[in-house]
Amino acid sequence: MAEYANIIVDIFNEKLDKTFQYRIPEAMKEKLTLGMQVYVPFGRRNIKGYVVELTDEPEFEVAKIKEIIGIVTDSVPIESQLIALAGWMKKNYGATMNHALKTVIPIKKKSNAVEHKSVRLKLTEIEAKSELAEFERKHQKARVRLLSALIENPQMDQSMITQKLNVSGTVIRALETMGIVEVVSERSYRNPVSHLDSKGYHLTLNEEQQSVVDVIERNLDQKIAKTYLIKGVTGSGKTEVYMELIAHMLAQGKQAIVLIPEIALTFQTVMRFYNRFGDRVSIMNSRLSPGERFDQFERAKNGDVDIMIGPRSALFTPFSKLGLIIIDEEHESSYKSETLPRYHARETAIERAGMCGASVVLGSATPSVESYYKAKTGEYELLELKHRVAEKPLPKVEVVDLREELKAGNRSILSVRLQELMEDRLKKGQQMMLFINRRGVAGFVSCRACGHVLKCPHCDVSLSQHVTRQHPEGKMVCHYCGYEIPMPKTCPACGSRYISGFKAGTQKIEMIVKERFPQARVLRMDMDTTRNKEGYEQILSAFANQEADILIGTQMIVKGHDFPNVTLVGVLAADLSLYVSDYHAAERTFQLLTQAAGRAGRGSEPGEVVIQTYRPDHYSVQTAKEQDYEAFYEQEMEYRRMLLYPPVWNMLVILCASKQEQTAYDSAKLLVQETDTWQENIKAAMERVGEDFKKKRVFPVGPADPAVAKVNDIYKKVIYIKTKDYQTLVELKDRLEHYMRDNKAFKDTVVQFDFNPMSGF
Repeated sequence: MAEYANIIVDIFNEKLDKTFQYRIPEAMKEKLTLGMQVYVPFGRRNIKGYVVELTDEPEFEVAKIKEIIGIVTDSVPIESQLIALAGWMKKNYGATMNHALKTVIPIKKKSNAVEHKSVRLKLTEIEAKSELAEFERKHQKARVRLLSALIENPQMDQSMITQKLNVSGTVIRALETMGIVEVVSERSYRNPVSHLDSKGYHLTLNEEQQSVVDVIERNLDQKIAKTYLIKGVTGSGKTEVYMELIAHMLAQGKQAIVLIPEIALTFQTVMRFYNRFGDRVSIMNSRLSPGERFDQFERAKNGDVDIMIGPRSALFTPFSKLGLIIIDEEHESSYKSETLPRYHARETAIERAGMCGASVVLGSATPSVESYYKAKTGEYELLELKHRVAEKPLPKVEVVDLREELKAGNRSILSVRLQELMEDRLKKGQQMMLFINRRGVAGFVSCRACGHVLKCPHCDVSLSQHVTRQHPEGKMVCHYCGYEIPMPKTCPACGSRYISGFKAGTQKIEMIVKERFPQARVLRMDMDTTRNKEGYEQILSAFANQEADILIGTQMIVKGHDFPNVTLVGVLAADLSLYVSDYHAAERTFQLLTQAAGRAGRGSEPGEVVIQTYRPDHYSVQTAKEQDYEAFYEQEMEYRRMLLYPPVWNMLVILCASKQEQTAYDSAKLLVQETDTWQENIKAAMERVGEDFKKKRVFPVGPADPAVAKVNDIYKKVIYIKTKDYQTLVELKDRLEHYMRDNKAFKDTVVQFDFNPMSGF
């Protein structure tokens, strides 16, 4: 049992990193847990604080550490729950408690509160008319106007009084001094969806949707909390299922959180929810100002909203009656934080749901391999929607071999077949979407003549192109094992000179499309065109209103959007995501292609999809063409098992960063040595009691260079550690953190941990 507790006394303060240490009384040691609210001595008074950490290590002279007075029995449970969740995140993802707290607690920024003031009559009607007669006698016209209005309407907005009645603040204050009126001031919380116009909701679920809803609602009614995975083809109506489940929760007095992967999805998603649930819906995203974000958390705490929609930060909405967490497009990598703590919203949502007896619903047409694996092994309950709404057919998918296009003399980014179909759709007045995945623009090098991609002979991932001072001609590097070769001038497979990194972007494609189809109205959606606060909404609403024929964009355009008039989708370069240096590459490619294809044919007209690629025979492309998730999953799992990758195994990536390259390397080397020492100790201990060591065996690889080995003059080295048991990695992380704490060798090194990474450091 811990001897000391670190206490934070103001969880809504900007300076959240200030904690105070107190001794835990003997009688409290078994009762005290993370998140509990306690009474502590603070200066000359006793105040309330929250337990954010339990430890055996005193931070000050022991004699000077004061004792906790008692546990608050009537504390608000939601703050305690969120702090306990922060403690879990610190433990499972490797970060300081302060990092975790700043993630889960909405810090109050210094922003001007929006005050709403009104003036209220304090007198009876008879008393007011008597005063009015006196003001009329003295010809006090402003007072007469104000009091006459208040006799008709006993409470009025101060702004209306000053603007419409032309009554000054001086007059109001004078009547207030006389005891005739009082000024009532209330905080007004900003509502980011207040401008929306509800169009109402009218929809009946089909048999397949209703079946899924019935299964989940039956368990909800029996207070059985579970995690569900809804695997539904694109256009199968997953959102309608979500809304039906939420309506069921609201009827029971519960609240719901809906996580979405991209800000770009917010507009359409919110409109659908707003049409059904009205102003009980609010949103949370990075485009809101700090003041607006804080207001949404306050509205949630006050019970003004019951549904919060947003990306992963919305998970920490302080709902005290949380009954359901929905994670739409659960396969998305954006659910994994790229900053400390590097938590995954899916696992964190399941943990939070467990704390309050809520259920979690995951939904996707292309579930992550990790989630589907857990559904297959019984950890999640698998539910399926196998058909589109109204039995609409899935789009027809064609694969175009760009190698053949080159042989035929077509060097355009648009294949001949795609151009033909685009011309046809323009004539018919139908819309189309062109998608290019811009991730890793020169992340891989391929031959345009034969499609050969330069790959690592040891890791089955593509080599990445690097141009450095030492290698101005360029070199090819494996980001997993460090293997490198000089940049070849010709293709090693066919000898062609057409070997280079793929460098097309959305802006370039926009120029090509406008030149080829001057009659077309074109919109482009990427980071450059959506910088302003309403950028996403403006582009998406314009396209939805059919103010454009063609929408060109990055992956933000292919996820979750529903445009009934879109009958053609073109994927311009499937290879861009296929050969990045990441073991998720095939999975992401399949998901992107399937999701992109799913945007076509959602209305009354059938849809067509053209996938352009240099590798038409790759299993991710072929299975995406057939919309066959099962076939993809089987092949991908064979690859993961063979190379000991998640979800069959678990991986911990450790980053060491320093201003000196040698320091970063030496620090990483020490951690590898400490891992080996810890491993030997575990092995010896388990053998003594006759336990099987295989479960806890770890395989460290490195130190190696990450994808980008130097940023802003900071050098980085990484270590990859694989094992079957996730908790073994957590234990190792704890051991390494303890090892580094008092080791001066790490004073100039920043160390970060990432469990089962979605992308590299």
